[in-house]
Amino acid sequence: MTDPGVRRTQTVVHPTAIVDPRARLDIGVTVEPYAIIEGDVTIASGTVIGSHSRIGPGTHIGHDVRISHGAVVGTEPQDLKYAGEPTATHIGDRTIIRECATVHRGTAKTGRTIVGADCMIMAYAHVAHDNTLGHHVILANTVQLGGHVTLGDWVVIGGGTVVHQFTLIGPHAMVGGGFRVTQDIMPYVVVGGYPLKTLSLNRVGLQRRGFAPDKIAELSRAFRIVFRSKLNFSQAADELQRAMPDSAVAQQMRAFILQSERGLVR
Repeated sequence: MTDPGVRRTQTVVHPTAIVDPRARLDIGVTVEPYAIIEGDVTIASGTVIGSHSRIGPGTHIGHDVRISHGAVVGTEPQDLKYAGEPTATHIGDRTIIRECATVHRGTAKTGRTIVGADCMIMAYAHVAHDNTLGHHVILANTVQLGGHVTLGDWVVIGGGTVVHQFTLIGPHAMVGGGFRVTQDIMPYVVVGGYPLKTLSLNRVGLQRRGFAPDKIAELSRAFRIVFRSKLNFSQAADELQRAMPDSAVAQQMRAFILQSERGLVR
């Protein structure tokens, strides 16, 4: 594949690639052999569209994105309710989509699928219709997301994990590999095990991202209220409000509890 570190000053389209004349490619885009780019597609400068990949209609790809060999982005959703209505897929700047990964466009329900900036979607992973992925998200190999899943910023999901439709996973959460996620996952935590359970605060991840010790201490206190007390989640939300009303991270956790519709991984 073309070296992603080399910024081209002109658009280069291999003669075997098929690019719809309605597609809009910025200066500096590279399209490798046998790629297919359909109409109503916009691709920003510095992006590389890998060989044998396919970019479906309504796809908007940011700057310096890397689409690898055989990846499929923005094609029809796997939803029987989809009736061919025009919908969109948005891929943020500097995101990497590796070999044979798939990202499907939205349905009439939300109109779009969104992958944020600086994400990595590894080989054979699947991002279904109407998903919203925040920035800096990592999906390891063969992760499978159902429709309408929402992932916060800096979420990491281990290889082979499947996530049920309409699930919410909060920012800075880490999910181990090979698990089945059927309920919402709180921000800032590590989950794993059979059955799936919340194991700990994601301290290592938070430290790597520059969280100050006092902020991690706040999160640790909030974590103990939610997961180490004998309170149910509703009671824990009330206790976070009573005990930590001035803590932004504690109130974020409280808000997540209150918005959860599928229930939370205990």
